[in-house]
Parts: sequence; C-alpha cells; structure tokens
Amino acid sequence: MSSFNEQFLFAIIIIILGYFLKRRRIITEKDGASLSRLVLNVTLPALIITSFIDITLEPSLFLLIIIGIVYGTLMAFIGILFFKNESQSTKGTMAMLLGGLNIGLFAYPLVYGIWGDKGIQYFGMFDVGNAVVIFGVVYIIGSYYSTEQTDLTFSHVLKRLTRSIPLMTYVIVTFLALIDFKLPSLILDVAEVISVANMPLSFLLLGIFLNFSLEKSYRLPIIKIILLRYGIGLILGIILFFTLPFNDMFRYTILLGFILPIPLAVLPFSIEFNFDHKFVGTVVNLTILISFALLWVITNIFIQT
Repeated sequence: MSSFNEQFLFAIIIIILGYFLKRRRIITEKDGASLSRLVLNVTLPALIITSFIDITLEPSLFLLIIIGIVYGTLMAFIGILFFKNESQSTKGTMAMLLGGLNIGLFAYPLVYGIWGDKGIQYFGMFDVGNAVVIFGVVYIIGSYYSTEQTDLTFSHVLKRLTRSIPLMTYVIVTFLALIDFKLPSLILDVAEVISVANMPLSFLLLGIFLNFSLEKSYRLPIIKIILLRYGIGLILGIILFFTLPFNDMFRYTILLGFILPIPLAVLPFSIEFNFDHKFVGTVVNLTILISFALLWVITNIFIQT
C-alpha cells in the first residue's frame, strides 16, 4: 500500500473511532468542543513551530498567502451574488459557508503524514491567508448580514485576528525565520513531543462532530452550496495546477487546498449572528465527507502518477 493510501486509511480508522465513541456516549460533542480548543491552541501551534524551524522563505511561499486571501474572498462574494435574491440571513450564511477552508484540523494531519514538514510549510503559508479570510472577511460579511447588532470596528476585527493562536504562531515563526533567529532546543523538543498528538486528535475530533441527519428543507440549498464550492474549487485548482510555473508542492497545495471542507469556525459565527446554526453544522459535516473522498481520488490521480 502506498504512503498516500496508508495515510488515508489511518485517517478513516481514527475518524470512525471518534464517531463510535460519540455514538456510545463515551465522548460527547461538548467534549469535542474542548478537544477542538486543545488542538487549535496547543498541538497545532506546536506542529507549526516544529515544521517551520528549517523553512526557506522563497517568494512563492508568500504568494500562497495572497492566493489564500484572494480565493477565500472571491468565494465569499460569489456566495453573496449567487444568493442575492435570498433573505439577509441566507446571504450571510451562504457567504460564510463559501469563504473559508478547514486547513488546521482537516488538512494538516493528512499533509503531514504524506509530505512531512515540507507539506506543512506550504499549507501553513496558504493557511495564513485563509485565517485572514475566516476571521476578517467572513466575520465582517456575517456581521453585515446579521439581524443582531454586532460590534464591527477595525479594532474588533483586528482583535479577532490576533486572538487566533495558530495565525499568531505563523506570524511569529515566519518573522523569526526572516531574521534567522533560532529557538532554544528545549522549546523545540517540547513542541515536537506535543505536535505528535495533532494528527490523531484532529481526526478523532472530526469523527466526534460527524452527523448524518439531513432535513428535507436543507437539501436544495446544500446542493447549491456543494456545486458552487466544489465546482469552482475543482476547476480553478486543476487549471492552476497545470499552468502555474512553480514546484510540485506549491501546485499540490493549490489543487488540494481549493477543495478542503468548510472550517468549524463558522459554527460559532452562525450562533453569534443568529443564523441557522443547525443548517451550518449539517453543511460543515457533509463537506468533511466530500472533501475526504475528493482528496483521496485527486491524490491518487494527480500525485501518484
């Protein structure tokens, strides 16, 4: 079995384990919320630190940040235009669902298992742009179409960005790489030990949050979201994969990055803005399954050949 398929098999087993533990009520979704904070604020930053320690900051890596911002912003505004005749809350919901990507919890474990630190470096720079979209663009759009009165000053948005520990970790380690500052070996050793837990905990978390219930009223809007999100993502990703004059890892990042699932961050946003958070949760779960299947297919078609 190839390393690609082996990594996907490991992921499936751990996700099923997480789902089984939830179904048996050994772990609840409330426990999953705590686990999510642990992954995002502890194991993921540790993985970023260990992966970026020897990074060579090529100009193309910074281009990935720009691509992440442009793609996420473009998708959010496509959502607004496509659903322009819908209600305010529907436009806000659809724009949020189209705008961001689940890189930290979903992509990182697979990427690290397949490409190691090099993969994390490329997807990490792409995630910097993605984080700006989620905590900046997506949050602003959701707030704008919200029926609730929300504080939307520049300082409020900036505060949300700076409160993202993964984003701040990216910024700090990138800055340290630019000035060629080496972290003490003790910090790196501790980070390396903690980072090992990121992959199993992330996949367990995905299994815990899996939900297969689907209300009839959700079917048509879900179909529209899926067609827009994956149709545009696949077309743009394949075009850029074959036309961009960069190395393979850069092009893999774009190809796979554009079809990642909806980030879990939109769930608390939907609650804050008084949107239909049950619908949002259903779409988030569905995109996890679709993205997983697409990544397996595309990895075997484009990357192994």
